[in-house]
Amino acid sequence: MRSSGRNNRDSGRGNYRGAGNQRDEKQQRAGRPRPEERRYDVGGTSGSGGSSDRKDERRGGGPTSGAPKSGAPKSGGSRGAAARGGAKGGPRTGAASKGGPGGRGGGPQRGRGQAPARPREYDAQIEERNRARHNKPQVKTPKTFGEQEGERLQKVLARAGMGSRRACEELIDQARVEVNGKVVMEQGVRVDPEKDEIKVDGLTVATQSYLFFALNKPAGVVSTMEDPDGRQCLGDYVTNRETRLFHVGRLDTETEGIILLTNHGELAHRLTHPRYGVKKTYLAAIQGPLPRDLGKQLKDGIQLEDGFARADHFRVVENTGKNYLVEVSLHEGRKHIVRRMLAEAGFPVDKLVRTAFGPISLGDQKSGWLRRMTNTEVGMLMREVEL
Repeated sequence: MRSSGRNNRDSGRGNYRGAGNQRDEKQQRAGRPRPEERRYDVGGTSGSGGSSDRKDERRGGGPTSGAPKSGAPKSGGSRGAAARGGAKGGPRTGAASKGGPGGRGGGPQRGRGQAPARPREYDAQIEERNRARHNKPQVKTPKTFGEQEGERLQKVLARAGMGSRRACEELIDQARVEVNGKVVMEQGVRVDPEKDEIKVDGLTVATQSYLFFALNKPAGVVSTMEDPDGRQCLGDYVTNRETRLFHVGRLDTETEGIILLTNHGELAHRLTHPRYGVKKTYLAAIQGPLPRDLGKQLKDGIQLEDGFARADHFRVVENTGKNYLVEVSLHEGRKHIVRRMLAEAGFPVDKLVRTAFGPISLGDQKSGWLRRMTNTEVGMLMREVEL
């Protein structure tokens, strides 16, 4: 009995399914969509259903969401954009059907939180007010409330190469710094690097933008910054410098040794002026034998064609057979002065090297090398000429 009842139910379902399939096939032949493919619009515009669907899809509307209800009425056969939500969403009116907030179609519209557009005239007035506000002349505050004049002393010393700011502060604490002849005992003193005279341990510090170099001039180099004949000159060693340098004094073309280069005009003038008597030291290679009183002759003075020339110091440095290496120091700067003095005494010079210019010595600096002078050396040079 149970099996027969089950068979009857199965056969009934099969008949029902078969009838449904036959009905669907008939609807397809008649050009009508299946129930699950139908769209139901509530309200809308007049016109054919198919054309309305295509227009709605072009405007941004898609197929209806939710399950359709077979009993939903059609309004004049139209399917407008207002019922895209289907029976579940209900009709949409107002801005939603016209592409307003929440709608998918239509052009850009002003939203609920967006400020209304301002006219161009109002924007132009705002621009003019902004320009007028920024074009006002700046009010000059009193010096009491503005920045103080000058720079901090430790900053100036650090920039001059005396060490870090902390190290320069320690120099001030140790009472080793003077400004215009007065010892500075406190931090934060402001100075003018272009006008004030600053000294550390009694030596002047070159705080301005001055350069000081020492060159070991090789033989054959002309003591000029430019040579019209194209010979090698001092300017060939400083071609990459941003500022113009000039040499202090001269050396013969065949004389080697130290020569100073700087852009400090007053220092260069005093170093070469006879009034300050800056001493220069030379090593000369001559042939002997030498008399014992040669040094006395040079110190007493040798008569030259342009007057007497006297040496400040003379000594024999080395002697190998007849070859002598002697040291001569003098403060005069006349042309070929050392060569002429020794030649007048009967001892022509084979080779001549200047080993010191004032307190600046050549040391182990190689021939043709250019080096920057230290702050201590610059200070000693300035003290030598009372700067």
